[in-house]
Amino acid sequence: MGQPMRESNVLTLDIGSRPMTQPLTQRSRWLRALQGGIAVGDLFIVTAAVVIAGIGRRQLQLFDTANDLTLVADSVGVYIIALWMLANVGVGTYAKTFLGVGTVEYARIGSAAGLTAGLVGIASYLTHFNLSRGYFVIMFAIGLPALLLWRYLARQLVHRAHTRGHLMTRVLLTGSSSHVDDVAAVLRREKWLGYDIVGAVLPKGSTELVTGRGIHVVGRTGDTSAAVLSTKADLVVFTEGAFPSAVDFRRIAWDLEGRHVQMAVVPSLSDISSGRMAMRPVGGLPLVHVEQPQSMGASRGAKRLFDIVGASLMLLVSSPVLLFVALAIRLGDKGPVLFRQTRVGRDGELFECLKFRSMVVDAEARLSSITHLNESSEGVLFKMQSDPRITPIGRFIRRFSIDEMPQLLNVLRGDMSLVGPRPALPAEVRRYDPDVQRRLHVRPGLTGLWQVSGRSDLSWDDTVRLDLYYVDNWSMVQDIAIMLRTVQAVVASRGAY
Repeated sequence: MGQPMRESNVLTLDIGSRPMTQPLTQRSRWLRALQGGIAVGDLFIVTAAVVIAGIGRRQLQLFDTANDLTLVADSVGVYIIALWMLANVGVGTYAKTFLGVGTVEYARIGSAAGLTAGLVGIASYLTHFNLSRGYFVIMFAIGLPALLLWRYLARQLVHRAHTRGHLMTRVLLTGSSSHVDDVAAVLRREKWLGYDIVGAVLPKGSTELVTGRGIHVVGRTGDTSAAVLSTKADLVVFTEGAFPSAVDFRRIAWDLEGRHVQMAVVPSLSDISSGRMAMRPVGGLPLVHVEQPQSMGASRGAKRLFDIVGASLMLLVSSPVLLFVALAIRLGDKGPVLFRQTRVGRDGELFECLKFRSMVVDAEARLSSITHLNESSEGVLFKMQSDPRITPIGRFIRRFSIDEMPQLLNVLRGDMSLVGPRPALPAEVRRYDPDVQRRLHVRPGLTGLWQVSGRSDLSWDDTVRLDLYYVDNWSMVQDIAIMLRTVQAVVASRGAY
């Protein structure tokens, strides 16, 4: 006979089964490959900058001429390369969150270069190391711009792959149907982000099988983990209504642990730049501090100085092209070269906006006869892709936005800015809603977010949203980024007609 079984005095808890670690998704693999490829490119550029600095110092004899300084510089080159690469890693230039999106990546590259320069300078001073000043200047003068250019080119390659449907991130949206559709509209519009929406998870009790924008419902709140597995999602985006309480979100996060899926929460706040928000935990409660809108900053002296210097340089460089275009317009139909139109500036002040004439002389008189052909079904704008009033030379200069170059004179006069909202007609302003009138708090711009986001392809609502975002979130860094993106948009002729 066997011994009778004893009652165990160990308390058994039903803690559920811990999810097995999910293998790396396809996105995770290509993202790691992207990080590695960018790091290799950085290493090549940093090494080249150090080598060129050594050669340049010997050839140009900058700042100092002692031959032994060349040997000193060459002896520390390897250590500077290692330090610079470690600084890139340390400040997060390879962080997945910011890789390929926004200006944070560029800012961190600058921070890494500054950190490296500071450490090299401090170490040389403290150890009385006789490092060549010419070597030091050439190295960072070449290395930093080259790194920024390399990251920009790498980003463009990734964006191009995204727009062609490659290297996509499979996104699962969760929340109320209306909020899911709102987020989906943004992700689908910005194709360069590379987000492929694979399904929606709606709150319990909802009976929809498909959202209003045609996204298939693959589960209900509480089944998020199963929905991730079934859709092979790389990213779960939680919109409003995705979870009834913080405890529910915590449980969902527990379920997703180990599944190589990222999580993102869309706050109720919208159209606020990351620069105006700061996360500060207080007693375990994540408080998002939001700075005030920045429209007043867009009217101060620094931006005005940027406008004057930038417009002067652009006029100087482009003057041969402008003279050629002016001559072509004049010889085309013997009409005036410039088209002058009253527009609304800052605080509602009227000014005479200048453009190269791209239409027939009596274009305004003909407008009433083609109003019924307006291709814009919303808002207050007249849009027509094949407007019969446009002249042959006008079609060319519109395609590359050359017709707007005379507005540089408006910038110098103070009527406009290089970057800002689209200059509006008085008839449009009279029909503005109160919120839309906030566009008039800053000078209108020669270019802006509307210019680099599609121009005439944008709906009225999108144009307003972008302009209000610019007014509320102005920064000099954003102005510079928009100017750089404008070059790309003009060359590609996106939305130009």
